[in-house]
Amino acid sequence: MIARLWHGAVARGKGDAYLAYLQATGEAEVRRTPGNRGVHILRRDSADRTDFVFISYWESLDRIRRFAGDDIEVARYYPEDREYLLELEPTVTHYEVFGDVK
Repeated sequence: MIARLWHGAVARGKGDAYLAYLQATGEAEVRRTPGNRGVHILRRDSADRTDFVFISYWESLDRIRRFAGDDIEVARYYPEDREYLLELEPTVTHYEVFGDVK
C-alpha cells in the first residue's frame, strides 16, 4: 500500500471553513477513486495559522495515477483552494505503508 501526503496551511480564522471544503472536494473525490483504501486528515492550529496534512492510502502507484495524472508527485488543487491556502505547495510525497490502516 502507498500513502500520499499533502500539506497545506490557511489563516487561523479559515480553518473550519477550509476543513469543510477539503472534505467536500479532495476527500470525497479520493474516496470515490477506485483503488483508494482510505483517508486521514490531520489538523494543527497555531496562533496565526491552521496546518493540514491530507493522507490518502492507495493500492498501488497506478491507482494514484488515476487520481493524480501521470506525474504523481504534482499536487492537485481545486478552484477555491487559492482563496484559502497561504501557498500552493507544488508537490506531494509518497511512502510505502507497513502495517494496517483502519
